[in-house]
Amino acid sequence: MALLSAHWTLVFGLLGNVVSFMVFLAPIPTFVKVYKKKSTEGFQSVPYVVGLFSCMLWIYYALLKSNTLLLITINSVGCVFQTTYICLFLFYAPKKARIQTLKLLVAMNVVGFGLIVMLTQFLTHGALNRVSIVGWICLVFSLCVFVAPLGVVRQVIRTKSVEYMPFLLSFFLTLSAVMWFFYGLLLKDYNIAVPNVLGFTFGIVQMVLYMMYKNTKKVLAKDAKLPELFKDAEVIIIDDKKLPELKETIMNVMRLSEIVCSEMKPAAKNMDDEKELDMIQVQVVPNKSMTALA
Repeated sequence: MALLSAHWTLVFGLLGNVVSFMVFLAPIPTFVKVYKKKSTEGFQSVPYVVGLFSCMLWIYYALLKSNTLLLITINSVGCVFQTTYICLFLFYAPKKARIQTLKLLVAMNVVGFGLIVMLTQFLTHGALNRVSIVGWICLVFSLCVFVAPLGVVRQVIRTKSVEYMPFLLSFFLTLSAVMWFFYGLLLKDYNIAVPNVLGFTFGIVQMVLYMMYKNTKKVLAKDAKLPELFKDAEVIIIDDKKLPELKETIMNVMRLSEIVCSEMKPAAKNMDDEKELDMIQVQVVPNKSMTALA
């Protein structure tokens, strides 16, 4: 029985490594888009900073505990990927976003991680206590890894657009949560199993939102307001047969106006009747048919 359990633990651990590797590849389409546009636009760096911190913690936890080689392998790969994504984000992000990312990176991955290592090494007595404390910290920040992409969920609901919530990332996070849950359960390590329950739940929520809003198209503000420009507009209907008569009447009115104005105040220059007439826009509707503008 123990041999069978060890066999399935190895299977789920290997599957967890494969799927987690796909999770780390999932943001590539996002950064391809960032590279093409030369801008990070609405994308956030928080998931990648938190992801890097989580990988560092799990490596530290695995080094303190035995029989966790599969945790070391995949999280080492994760550190490489997350660092690459953060560097790309910093290169293309605007100044404000770049400064915020650097502050978060230093505070969490340098100061925070350094304090955890020093405190657990010098203030904790016994290897078991050290493993337990670091395990709980890993559990909390594993939840943060799953929760971090949910910051985009609010934006998705508000804008009804999934442009900034990659589906592949949500899908592979959900699948990864399933694999690591069974790995932790078979290994009887609940610091690994518990956070993946919420990870699976959060992943399902993101995929449901994606399916709801994936076909929703943005309506440009100028297009939405266009009908208002013509809301109170009056439509002038003119029979095309009476257009020459109307043109003659307008010219007579303009000549009369010029004579009156010339008697009151000398004109600076003569008016070009034909040119002035051409500046008047008239909507012609054949046979008295109405045309709706709005």
